[in-house]
Order: sequence, then structure tokens, then C-alpha cells
Amino acid sequence: MTKIAVLGAGKIGEALLSGLLQGGRAASDLMFTEKHESRARALTEQYGFEAVTVSGAAAQADVLVVAVKPQDIEPLLVELAPVLRAGTLIVSLCAGLPTALYERRLPEGTPVVRVMPNTPMVVGEAMSAVSGGSNATPEHLEIVEELLSTVGKVAVVPESQQDAVTALSGSGPAYFFYLVEAMIDAGILLGIPRDLASQLIIQSAVGAATMLAEGTSHPVILREAVTSPAGTTIMAIRELEKHGVRAAMLAAIESARDRSAELGRQHED
Repeated sequence: MTKIAVLGAGKIGEALLSGLLQGGRAASDLMFTEKHESRARALTEQYGFEAVTVSGAAAQADVLVVAVKPQDIEPLLVELAPVLRAGTLIVSLCAGLPTALYERRLPEGTPVVRVMPNTPMVVGEAMSAVSGGSNATPEHLEIVEELLSTVGKVAVVPESQQDAVTALSGSGPAYFFYLVEAMIDAGILLGIPRDLASQLIIQSAVGAATMLAEGTSHPVILREAVTSPAGTTIMAIRELEKHGVRAAMLAAIESARDRSAELGRQHED
């Protein structure tokens, strides 16, 4: 069995480990690093995963999943480079960081796969986009796809699209949460109690997402089916268009793409 170590057991790291466990991986084949001792103990007690050091992970694991914050990557790579075994697969979950960064900092020939997941990983509904670096083979991509399929859906994309993917699906859940928050506030404004407004909007979101996931109709068709002539929905849509909501969404996602690219440039030599 392939041994997997997650370097950085935050929410995404824990979600991946939990998904792998639920997907049939043995706890003995999974390990993690965590700088906070209390959290490390809690994860070990809850799941049975072994907490290790970076050097311990490098010595034992066939796949190292890097799940630290982008600003913490430099010291991690400094620690990892001298102890990394040849052939170890590096899987980066760090937003904005290109495979070239790892290839420069780690031993020559190290295979790297870049992944942009999103937070629905914690409920097994992630959308993850994967891209191989210059040393990654189709077999490496297959390994990563198999790992990530335990926590959601996976798409293979060219690395040149990863900043756009980060803006679109990596940050995407936040846009939906923002919209739901605004709609709940609207319900309160209209005199509906918060609990009821939340129930109405969240279930509407779940139902709408299910209809979209079925893939039988384009979003425009689904929206038009709710939009009767001179009805309530078209009046709401008119206000959204009047306030430039569509244009604001386009600009917001473009800005997120630019920030992802900027994060990568911060680590250029």
C-alpha cells in the first residue's frame, strides 16, 4: 500500500485524511505533520493517524501532500529538500504556488502535481483540479486523481489554467456563502425570522444545486423556467442587472485570478 503523509493538518489536510480513511485506506498508511501539539494529539486520538515530523514523513511516505498556507511554504521546502527520497511524489494543495517552485527547491527529477481543491472537501463534495509538473507522469496524475476522488470530483487541467481555477472553484464556495448570507438578510428585512429565512434559502440552494448537477438543462434554461412574464422573479432579475451584479461577479473572479498569480510570483527567484 502507498503510504501518504499530509504536511499541515488544517481543515483541508484533515478532510483529505478523513476521506482517505473512509475510502478504505488503513490508518497505518496515513500520517501527518502538525505544528500545534494539542491538535496533533486530538487528530491521532480521533482517527488513529500517526503524527510525524517532516523528516519522518519524508523517510516513510511515498506521497507527500503539502497542505500548508502559501506563506509557510519556504521554510517547509528548506526542511524537506535535504531529506526527500528520490521518486517521492509531491502533491501541492497550496493556492497560487506553481509546480516550478517545488522543482527548483527540491531535488532534481522530483515529480510534482499541483491541486486546487475547495472547502466542500470537508463534507466529501470537493471540486479539485489537478495539473502535473514537468516530472509528473500520467501514472502520477492517476494516483492523485484516485486519492482526491475519495473527497469529491476531480478534473485534470493545464497548469496555465490553475490561477483561473483557483478564482472560480477554489474561492467559489465563498461566493455562494456570500450570496446566501445576503438573501437571508433580505428575508429578515422582509419580516421573516432568521431561522426560517435560513431554512428557506439553504434548502433552495441545495435544490438548485441538485438540479444543476443533474446536467439536463443549461443554467439559463433553469433560470428562465422560474421567470414568468411580468412576475416576481423578473422584477428581481431587473434589479440585479440594474445594480451590475453580473459584471461585479466577473470582476471579482478576475481579481481573485490575479491574486492567485501574484502569490506564485512572490516565490520567484
